[in-house]
Amino acid sequence: MIKEITAQNYASEVENSDKPVILDFWAEWCGPCRMLSPIIDEIADERDDIVVGKVNVDEQGDLATKFGIISIPTVILVKGGKPVTKSIGYREKEGLLDALGL
Repeated sequence: MIKEITAQNYASEVENSDKPVILDFWAEWCGPCRMLSPIIDEIADERDDIVVGKVNVDEQGDLATKFGIISIPTVILVKGGKPVTKSIGYREKEGLLDALGL
């Protein structure tokens, strides 16, 4: 299941998560984001050892700024409340998981 991550639920869903969290920074108008979305959905369905969240950069500008997002899609792996790896741009599923160290 994918969680919508906002400034309001960021602490409870990401910082305080006992599992690693994948954050997908995206926007409606972003073509590569739309291409990546089914892959993110598939990872969320297949992996119960991680939490998968989506951050709409148009609606959650403060979170995008906090993570220094300058290009989307950007996918960041967060462990223990801290970003550890990231992938920028579209990648196939295996490439994305490899880039994130999963």
